Amino acid sequence: MEKPVLSGEAVLLNARVSDKESAIRLAGRLLVENGFVEEAYIDKMLERETVTSTYIGNHVAIPHGTEEGKRLVKAPGISIVQIPEGVDFGDGRVAKLVVGIAGKGDEHLQILSNIALVCSDPEKVEKIVQAQSKEALLSFFDEVN
Repeated sequence: MEKPVLSGEAVLLNARVSDKESAIRLAGRLLVENGFVEEAYIDKMLERETVTSTYIGNHVAIPHGTEEGKRLVKAPGISIVQIPEGVDFGDGRVAKLVVGIAGKGDEHLQILSNIALVCSDPEKVEKIVQAQSKEALLSFFDEVN
């Protein structure tokens, strides 16, 4: 049976982090724990962030590995870290939703596209940030799986 791209096991509600590196590490850890990537992928996520910010606006960041990091992906997957108090992603940009992505080739772009569609609506993002259960949060991402 194929593992879903996004499930409750890869969601962390009400996280508190001190900086964007911690937020990215949390998102990466969820990807590792759910069997989507190898441990070294987290370093590739951090490396990507030093090249260009993965903050996309509307209080959302979508950290993912470098091109080279794709070899560390075992299966396509998403992790979501909800940070209601927010974390600074630089230049005053505050992320309240950090969505870790693991994918190869076209699936990577499709996952990114699906997440971007969901997160393009500021009101929807605010509802996701305020979600009190994993089920409520996941309901916004039905089209991802």
